Amino acid sequence: MHVLSVVCHPRPDSFTHALAGRFQEGVTSAGHTFEHADLYAEGFDPVMTARDLEQFNGAPMVPELLAEQDRVERADALCLIFPIWWFSMPAMMKGWLDRVWSAGWAYDWKHDPNGSLLKPRPCTMLVPVGASPQMEADWGCLERLDHIWRVGVLGYCGVDPINIHFLLDSAFEKGRHGEHLDTAYEAGNRILSVPNG
Repeated sequence: MHVLSVVCHPRPDSFTHALAGRFQEGVTSAGHTFEHADLYAEGFDPVMTARDLEQFNGAPMVPELLAEQDRVERADALCLIFPIWWFSMPAMMKGWLDRVWSAGWAYDWKHDPNGSLLKPRPCTMLVPVGASPQMEADWGCLERLDHIWRVGVLGYCGVDPINIHFLLDSAFEKGRHGEHLDTAYEAGNRILSVPNG
């Protein structure tokens, strides 16, 4: 089986990239192949253009986006790896979703879409978060993000099952980095067998 991992962080020495490395080790240990998409290193342009929006009127996608869509289509499973910045995904990752997961390819553009145009495939999200467990208990932000991404973004495009790992206390080394790296490895090792949730 083949897995596409998409990582979004400008620094290759970041904890986000370390998580991506451990995830890929887990994928390899399970006997799967993987493709690594590093949005910053590859210079992906996240800015939606007027030309991109012509897709809604049936215009063909530009070649750079067709190449990204081909990556997704080749994959039996996906992993998105990015930090929480201001209680959201980084603009680069949001732009990748905006531009690549397009109308006419990922979903039907209807008033009430019924299902995806893509085959179902599992997706794991590894999301380092600076907040502590107590902060999250007080604020309750991650539950809302989970719903938005699970239902309004990936689920809308037929991704299933979806496994979201919010990795709390990731901004500083407080003894949790090792635990989170283990989570990333296990996520890679079991990406095609873990049930939804």
